[in-house]
Amino acid sequence: MNYLAHIYLSGNNKMLTIGNFIADGIRGKKYKTYPIEVQKGILLHRQIDTFTDAHPTVRQSTKRLHENYGHYSGIIVDILYDHFLAKNWSKYSDVPLEDYAENFYQILTDNIEILPQRILKMMPHLISGNWLLSYATKEGIAKVLDGMNKRTKNRSQMNLATKELDLFYDEFEAEFTSFFEELIAFSEEKLIQINQELS
Repeated sequence: MNYLAHIYLSGNNKMLTIGNFIADGIRGKKYKTYPIEVQKGILLHRQIDTFTDAHPTVRQSTKRLHENYGHYSGIIVDILYDHFLAKNWSKYSDVPLEDYAENFYQILTDNIEILPQRILKMMPHLISGNWLLSYATKEGIAKVLDGMNKRTKNRSQMNLATKELDLFYDEFEAEFTSFFEELIAFSEEKLIQINQELS
């Protein structure tokens, strides 16, 4: 899953949310150098990624892209799923996405001292471009995919995946909706387990 989903699945715990957000850049046991609530978020992130990568519905989405994008297909699906979460946000949260995103940016700003360098570099772009809100539109997703393609020096051609998004829009949305319900339940269960283990 991509940024918005990881943040959402963290619930209302600010430190845990930070952990879930920064987790991709924290390798091995380095997570243990962070405050305990941040550690929980990092561990939850890893569980979410493992569950997502192995899930048959996600693999069905990925398979649709594999011929054109190879091993980048999973990254594209993560981004597309964030689009459907943002687009259908009111189904999952009573807080408008614009307010939710602003609140998250404030959490990052208030805790800047514990953020890794990779996040500090990305943060100005995340906030100025309001990435989390931009996911709700196809135009926003096109920009994200274009940015990801540039990061791969145009090797991935991920910017072209808007074509598949248009062609299979309903299929991707149905797969996201079905999968995300399972992921919410899985995350809640794993969080209880992580809390017990680290308390």
